[in-house]
Amino acid sequence: MSLTNLGTALFRQLDPETAHRAAIHAARLLPLPAPKADDPALSVTIAGLTFPNPVGLAAGLDKNGEALHGLARMGFGAVECGSVTPKAQSGNPKPRLFRLSEDEAVINRMGFNNDGLEPFAARLKDRPRTVPIGANLGANKDTEDKAADYVAGLQRLAGLADYFTINISSPNTPGLRALQGREALDDLLGRINAARPSDGAPVFLKIAPDLVGEEIGMIVEASLAHKIDALIVSNTTLERPAHLKSAFKGETGGLSGAPVKPFARRALQAAAEASQGRLPLIAVGGIDSGAEAYERIRMGASAIQVYSALVFKGPRLVADIKRDLLARLRADGFNTLNDAISTFR
Repeated sequence: MSLTNLGTALFRQLDPETAHRAAIHAARLLPLPAPKADDPALSVTIAGLTFPNPVGLAAGLDKNGEALHGLARMGFGAVECGSVTPKAQSGNPKPRLFRLSEDEAVINRMGFNNDGLEPFAARLKDRPRTVPIGANLGANKDTEDKAADYVAGLQRLAGLADYFTINISSPNTPGLRALQGREALDDLLGRINAARPSDGAPVFLKIAPDLVGEEIGMIVEASLAHKIDALIVSNTTLERPAHLKSAFKGETGGLSGAPVKPFARRALQAAAEASQGRLPLIAVGGIDSGAEAYERIRMGASAIQVYSALVFKGPRLVADIKRDLLARLRADGFNTLNDAISTFR
């Protein structure tokens, strides 16, 4: 067993939230070597920002930007930290994170627990420059004007991140998903557009997988109207597939991991059909192999993000996906990843 596999197996013996903290400490403290350079065929550009490969780390692992240098050395094409809210908050009561091992899934109801904007900003000042670093923005649970919280985050972190993600899709903050309705979305995105960083850092929008096609079509049009640079599809689901086996399947919160695949695929397909290439898409949800990553890319995604699969497959998953993607591109006669985007029609 390799050291990577051994570490992953040991972490799975710990309480999920303890394991989460241990993983952050390990990524921050271990002297990880720099990854080898990616094959240029895997490079992709989104909103003027170049990703050396399409495999990004989704928000939620490094909520406070504590381990960015270590995470950037794990071979990701981008690292997204957060979600961060203007004020520090402790999140929901514990236990709030559940590992569904039989299903290769996770349920969380963390509730945007984080240290707040000021410590986050201080850490981003020393962010790595080898891969794009994204800041995922959220709203405090008790704020009355949630749009104002996103604007505050964007303004405070201007110049400190390579891109920003407006996260309106977490199911664990009351009222947050209501921002996906057209009136509230227009208000939010209009204010975000007015507060854009002067350095031109792209702004992405992250949506839920539980939306129907018509709702996603509306979000695509609103995003285009307000100059959102890309859509991240999608977050955790409130659905509970009937085939779940774990004793934790009834816990409230967002479900992620392998069982979210059909919901995430459905949302991506709807976004691809609605956008028709006008809005870059980043696929998230149940991506646990090169085959799954390749399918999402051919469905219309320019890049993908992983998180929950790392719990079960360990950090070697990143290299495995990249290796498999490259092999699949060559087998199908594509010279670059860009050539493969949206080729499932």
